[in-house]
Amino acid sequence: MGATENQPATDQDVELLRGISEGDRWAFACFYDQYCKLLFAVAYRILNDQKESEDVLQEVFLQIWDKAGSYNPLLGKPVSWAVTLTRNKAIDYIRAHQRRSKLLEHAATEFLTRAPGSAVANDSVHGRENSELINSAVAELPADQRKAIEMAFFGGLTQNEISESLKEPLGTIKARIRRGMLKLRERLEGFV
Repeated sequence: MGATENQPATDQDVELLRGISEGDRWAFACFYDQYCKLLFAVAYRILNDQKESEDVLQEVFLQIWDKAGSYNPLLGKPVSWAVTLTRNKAIDYIRAHQRRSKLLEHAATEFLTRAPGSAVANDSVHGRENSELINSAVAELPADQRKAIEMAFFGGLTQNEISESLKEPLGTIKARIRRGMLKLRERLEGFV
């Protein structure tokens, strides 16, 4: 039985995903035009923030481009698959933001408890030595990782702000900060 105009839209969507999996940019553009507003609304309903919802939408469409070949029509409609990707990505975004907030809160608490306000001379000297050791370890990082870490932890910028400032993808910034922090942890383990 051949394709007819009376076929449901989901059959067209399946064909669009098949085209996307083969690298068809036109199919991707059609799928984007058809579902971007819906997927943005799903992300916005979860995140309640336009910029974060736009970031999630961008990541979802990158994921659709990369994973269209893994779509299985027996498991549901393409739109349901795309909505599920969006929902999961928005929830991941919230979890990552919460983890980052907890890490920053922990770092701030540690910094304040180690602040030399009432420290004796010996503690003050050790604090200065630790500070020099940390500064030295940060200086040894690759320039891109050092810049991202300095902007985040010393400049107080969010990962989104860093991404915008450096005109780099958010995922790249996240990866740089993570790799840099892992290198710092290795370098400073046992010292601080």
